Amino acid sequence: MSYLIKPANYKPLLDMKQTELGIKQIKEFFQQNLSSELRLRRVTAPLFVLKGMGINDDLSGTERPVTFPVKELGDQQAEVVHSLAKWKRLTLADYHIEPGYGIYTDMNAIRADEELGNLHSLYVDQWDWEQVITPEQRNIDFLKDIVRRIYAAMRRTEYMVCEAYPQITPFMAPEVHFIHAEELLQMYPDKSAKEREDLITKQYGSVFIIGIGGSLSNGKPHDLRAPDYDDWSTVDTKTGLPGLNGDLLIWNEVLGRAIELSSMGIRVDQMALTKQLQIAHKEERAQLYFHKRLLEGSLPLSIGGGIGQSRLCMLYLKKAHIGEIQASIWPEEMREECQRLGMNLI
Repeated sequence: MSYLIKPANYKPLLDMKQTELGIKQIKEFFQQNLSSELRLRRVTAPLFVLKGMGINDDLSGTERPVTFPVKELGDQQAEVVHSLAKWKRLTLADYHIEPGYGIYTDMNAIRADEELGNLHSLYVDQWDWEQVITPEQRNIDFLKDIVRRIYAAMRRTEYMVCEAYPQITPFMAPEVHFIHAEELLQMYPDKSAKEREDLITKQYGSVFIIGIGGSLSNGKPHDLRAPDYDDWSTVDTKTGLPGLNGDLLIWNEVLGRAIELSSMGIRVDQMALTKQLQIAHKEERAQLYFHKRLLEGSLPLSIGGGIGQSRLCMLYLKKAHIGEIQASIWPEEMREECQRLGMNLI
């Protein structure tokens, strides 16, 4: 089911021409800062991959990829990517990237089963990035350091936007607040995961929730994660809590709720992959191309994630609907209601 958040008295701060220019400025500025901050080189990414290789991201495991037959390959099926979480790790190996360096790319995807609304579209555009790490860096302290560096690039971009458009005022918190999903559950045991996210993010402005994918003390994960890219099962020696991944949330004052800008984490090694496939009852995936490469040790240890381009632009430019940033397909009744409310969908 689609949804529509209707902020009271919404009025765009930029017209459509200014918005298009702002999108261009944000994308160019942020990706240059991200690249410099994490020492990433740009690579060209695929729009689709062959089915049955284990390369495509199956997200929570229920979303159907867009598929089509390839005539020149005997009608073998190809899939439009959901994300490039696993493809990037193969690319790190192919490019022989050294520890401390990595890659980023413009990822464009189609998610046909997405629930459409202010924050969700059929079309997904994000900066997908991946960096080679050492065994010693597979810990929460290193994860936090990377999150802080990404957030620093976001704050520099915010400053640029506010300088270019004085009608937009700064809103990002000075620093990120870190909390494990289990700790958040203990704070608000009677709330849903989304309600917990809103409460903590409204309090701190910018929050990184650690440990997404593994079951918490209530028997449920904070949110779903596939078992074969992020490491959500390894217990950190300092905290005693499982999970070396998380989500970066920012308080969106226009919509009055938290929005996820980035999902990221330290990736599975052989031990974590084997364990998580067992937990998810997906042991058969060990026979797929990507998984074989990882289990045989031919892929580097890495950390990586995705950063939503349209969501980031939406946040900076104080837009109420992601359709004000990107061209996509929307239910006609939603388009008409958005027009009435001042949300000019592209």
